[in-house]
Amino acid sequence: MKNKLALIALLIAAPVWAEEAQTSTSDTPTYTLNTSVETIAATPAAAAVLNRDLPGLLTDPSYAIFKAMSLKQIQQASGGDLSIVDVNKALEDLQALPPR
Repeated sequence: MKNKLALIALLIAAPVWAEEAQTSTSDTPTYTLNTSVETIAATPAAAAVLNRDLPGLLTDPSYAIFKAMSLKQIQQASGGDLSIVDVNKALEDLQALPPR
């Protein structure tokens, strides 16, 4: 999966979408499927969730290539290697964290 994600990320010729601006309110989740992986990984507790729910994602040798992508973009680009079930589980666990 790791090499396939890197290859797909390289093949995506479109510009990387910037993370949508997020304001923290009681109704707005801190993390969404559109949050970039590097934004999630910047918080130790959130990085621990990714390491637990999506093992290998943050340690992939091609992390620098796809870190600006969102979980949704990575899942869609994975060609099924990264399941939506696993991504949704990670998102659920991320949203259970205290607000950042």
